Amino acid sequence: MNGASDKEQLEARRKYVRAFNATMVKIWREQISLLGVVDTGALYRSTVGVSLTADGKFIDITLSQAFNTYGLFVDYGTGRNTPRGNPGDIGKANGRKRKRWFSRKYFASVMNIQEFYADSLGQEFCRAISNALNPDIMRRAVTL
Repeated sequence: MNGASDKEQLEARRKYVRAFNATMVKIWREQISLLGVVDTGALYRSTVGVSLTADGKFIDITLSQAFNTYGLFVDYGTGRNTPRGNPGDIGKANGRKRKRWFSRKYFASVMNIQEFYADSLGQEFCRAISNALNPDIMRRAVTL
């Protein structure tokens, strides 16, 4: 690291990443409630931030979240509404409606974390190049 600015960038990345899982769970639960995707409450309770791993500089990170699998079917508006053995004509239109509690918000959040990282790492890189081209800093580094 090259100084206080790099430490500030590292701290900003650490805070952002640590808050990401909790924020995703909060957003999903809000969407589940707002869209009325609550029957037994199992999907609502199943949304959790599972894990976070990061290297020392919070450059290489892995985030995991989980929820009941049927939540994807709710998001896509599909499910078990055709009895087994039926040739496909159930005599009525599909009554399921797409309730996008997951996909829209998740995609937007992934784009946000990408932009945040691009900005944070870009600033750190620019300072590193700037310091490498600064003769005063180079002289001090050689004399140490």
